[in-house]
Amino acid sequence: MEETLHTRIIGQDEAVKAISRAIRRARVGLKNPNRPIASFIFSGPTGVGKSELAKALAAYYFGSEEAMIRLDMSEFMERHTVSKLIGSPPGYVGYTEGGQLTEAVRRRPYTVVLFDEIEKAHPDVFNMMLQIL
Repeated sequence: MEETLHTRIIGQDEAVKAISRAIRRARVGLKNPNRPIASFIFSGPTGVGKSELAKALAAYYFGSEEAMIRLDMSEFMERHTVSKLIGSPPGYVGYTEGGQLTEAVRRRPYTVVLFDEIEKAHPDVFNMMLQIL
């Protein structure tokens, strides 16, 4: 796996090693079956390969870059936008419709989910992420 990722990702040896270790752990069954296979936070300046690494992981693990859901988290800067991400709570208008994340994962459950520019999201989004990941 590391060799395959290194063909696309240059200069991110530690990140590639960490991803490879986590995926190997998941493959041997050392993970909670009710949680995602793995969760990673890539931080750094623009252009260092964070999004490209997510694409490469999708291509390696699921066979295609199309197996990646990208959510621009700068769209979720306000508190009320959390429901746009996960859907409205019971009793509210739109409860039967899911949010952008929930619907995307429901339609394509075997994907890499990229939360791009997550630092721009509202703090309530982070609280919701702690429950999911």
